[in-house]
Amino acid sequence: MRSRTLTLLAATVSTGLVLTACGANSSNSGGTGSSSASSSAQAGGGGGANGKVGVILPETASSARWEAFDKPMLQAALAAQGFDADVQNAQGDAQKFTTLADGFISSGVKALIIAPSDPAVGAAVEAKAKGAGIPVIDYDRPSLGGSADYYVSFDNEKVGQLQGQAMADALKDKAGAGVVQIEGAPTDNNATLFTKGQDSVLEPLFSSGKLKRIQKQPINDWDNQLGGTTFEQIFTANGGKVDGVVAANDGLAGAVITILKKNGLNGKVPVTGQDATADGLMAVMRGDQYMTVFKPIKEEAEATAKLAAALAKGDTAGADAIATGKLHDPKNNRDIKSVLLTPTTILAKDIKTVVTQGYVKASEICGGDLAAKCSSLGIS
Repeated sequence: MRSRTLTLLAATVSTGLVLTACGANSSNSGGTGSSSASSSAQAGGGGGANGKVGVILPETASSARWEAFDKPMLQAALAAQGFDADVQNAQGDAQKFTTLADGFISSGVKALIIAPSDPAVGAAVEAKAKGAGIPVIDYDRPSLGGSADYYVSFDNEKVGQLQGQAMADALKDKAGAGVVQIEGAPTDNNATLFTKGQDSVLEPLFSSGKLKRIQKQPINDWDNQLGGTTFEQIFTANGGKVDGVVAANDGLAGAVITILKKNGLNGKVPVTGQDATADGLMAVMRGDQYMTVFKPIKEEAEATAKLAAALAKGDTAGADAIATGKLHDPKNNRDIKSVLLTPTTILAKDIKTVVTQGYVKASEICGGDLAAKCSSLGIS
């Protein structure tokens, strides 16, 4: 699982600009995007009427989404709001994250947008930004214990509920079926919320005996390779028996499917996922993965850019009108004003939606053995 398919995305955005980016759905944190990649606006020497905004994405190891989706969509959305957008990726390195943030703060960006791998690092960055009078938006992942002005993400508990419900549906005719939960990083609050959502559906089924939990295991750093070896250990310890696997995202799902294939069980054991990556969608079409969760990242990027524009102008009322939700931070007992967008379950029959909305191209997922399947689903 160290090397996965490079993903090429052409994302058509509301401004009519077509942006292309590469991402690697790899468990190797040194994968595609490991060099510091700045925006085309920065390379061109600037010119944004509203000044510069700094963005720090977490890594490329856990999912293709950060480079393939978030980066170009944030660049486009921020450009549409009149900003020069410098989008960098910390590659899971806390020191690099801090260094990038220090550079943005010292340069006096109009706003700082961060998606931290480690919430403690994010909180420390936010304290520095606050001291410099720079507003901070937590993007996709919150810095618990921090001081971000706003948070933009998806209803992550709902994501988990969709995964849990999909597993319940897939195993509804198999009383006492054994389920393994392969969760995300314990340091990632989103992973905690995914698990909470899953359990809200599954715990009553475990308690009643309709389903049986074999084991629940978080995976440090969302490491796909570790996810695969961990699942294999659980699978072996349970005598090579498993009826369903709730995997927290498509990368972990892919690692699980590799182990199932080794044992002739792929397509026979339902596996959940998340992010609607090209690899995940192809696995769903092949029947190796039961479902994924689609999160319209373009909406996330656009909401973030609108918030940044309001904050750059000192328009708190305007920002509050955008962020009508809230996320409770238990570490400092405060509610963070939030934009929480709605995720959607994607089964094979729903994949066309992801393609028609421009998140993946038909050419990325419809080659070879999947050509006929794509045709039957109306994907072209």
